[in-house]
Amino acid sequence: METETQDVFWTQICSSFREEEGEAVFKNWIAPLIVDTIEVGVLRILAPTAFMRDWVDSHYRDTLMRVARKKKPTIVALDIVVGPAHRFDAKLQTEKMEKAFSKEVSATEEAADALTLGLDPRFTFENFVVGKPNELAYAAALRVAESNSVPFNPLFLYGGVGLGKTHLMHAIAWYIKENRPDREVIYLSAEKFMYQFIRALRHKDTMSFKEKFRSVDVLMIDDVQFISGKDSTQEEFFHTFNALIDQKKQIILSADKSPSDLSGIEERMRSRLGWGLVADIHPTTYELRLGILQAKAEKLSTEVPKEVLDFLAHKIGSNIRELEGALNRVVAHSTLVGRSINIEMTTEVLRDLIRSNERRISIEEIQNKVVEHFDIKLSDLLSSKRSIDIARPRQIAMYLSKALTTCSLPEIGRKFGGKDHTTVMHAVKRVEAIKKDNSAFSEDVDMLKRVLQV
Repeated sequence: METETQDVFWTQICSSFREEEGEAVFKNWIAPLIVDTIEVGVLRILAPTAFMRDWVDSHYRDTLMRVARKKKPTIVALDIVVGPAHRFDAKLQTEKMEKAFSKEVSATEEAADALTLGLDPRFTFENFVVGKPNELAYAAALRVAESNSVPFNPLFLYGGVGLGKTHLMHAIAWYIKENRPDREVIYLSAEKFMYQFIRALRHKDTMSFKEKFRSVDVLMIDDVQFISGKDSTQEEFFHTFNALIDQKKQIILSADKSPSDLSGIEERMRSRLGWGLVADIHPTTYELRLGILQAKAEKLSTEVPKEVLDFLAHKIGSNIRELEGALNRVVAHSTLVGRSINIEMTTEVLRDLIRSNERRISIEEIQNKVVEHFDIKLSDLLSSKRSIDIARPRQIAMYLSKALTTCSLPEIGRKFGGKDHTTVMHAVKRVEAIKKDNSAFSEDVDMLKRVLQV
């Protein structure tokens, strides 16, 4: 669909959504979104932050799908993803997020049951499929939820995108709500924690902020990597952390990396994050992916053949969120178009997703291969050290990230310790220049590239 037509279609969806959900909800959560593509019946929408993506996905996905299908019946699936930074006006997005958080905080204070705000009812322990990659994290999360004391503090869950960290965080909150309603729990993303702190500073109301977060029984903060580089927020988080530890209150955190590998976080903070139990969630195995698909298929009204589930478990190996999204697309296509679900139809509907999974290489994989090849530490690669034995491998890793992934320059920069996109551009140009003049260097880089593409 042409860009102009897409924009008209998105405007129509927004108009219908505003009528159903109201002006405030639309301005805070839908207006900041951008339509990206409408291809093969899939409407792809970009969100400026992970928190906004998750919130819209949990609260307004059904409404968006309903109004989209009403306008265009050929839409069979909705993908909401975090878009590259250059697609958004940073100042405008910040203002909108602050307004949204401000309204949400007011709603939280007024609600009789604030804990359920932002929690997905699907994310419970009963709905979590356990396998080798996540068994430690699952057992630790259940232990914390069931315990009347504090078994380890903090519980730190880490792993890649879409592997189940947020599911376990929500599951803990739901379990405590249902079994220990007397315990006061706060669950929020690190991004939301940051915006609430900024809001408190601007309104000169930091005492209320401190009282709110230091008087709970359980504090749960998702995606703590987002406070990277935010010095004032880190300072407040550090003191909140210490206050709760001293009171023997439970802290549960999640991130995309282990505490020792978090860049842009003060050393004293990284040290404290690793005080309790650090439980990682590994990439999914075929067996776990198949188990997840089987569990999801049992809850669907449409029967999905076993060979199709097996096919999906082999072909979609990136993360659980994408895996479940693939199954949703296949079932939606079958329901709306009236086609039988088989491998041929599945391959046709998921052609783009299968292709991207077959050739997908992550920036983390590139970084790990480069540090292994040059025998340096990952923490050095992600640091700001400029010695040639560190800077050159870093430039090569950035060059390979640009060549082998679909990530934008700002995204690559963020993965290298919060570097600016101009740093990535310089690295790419520098490696290209050296490759032209130095055949040994060129062969070394090309060899790394071939190894990663195997």
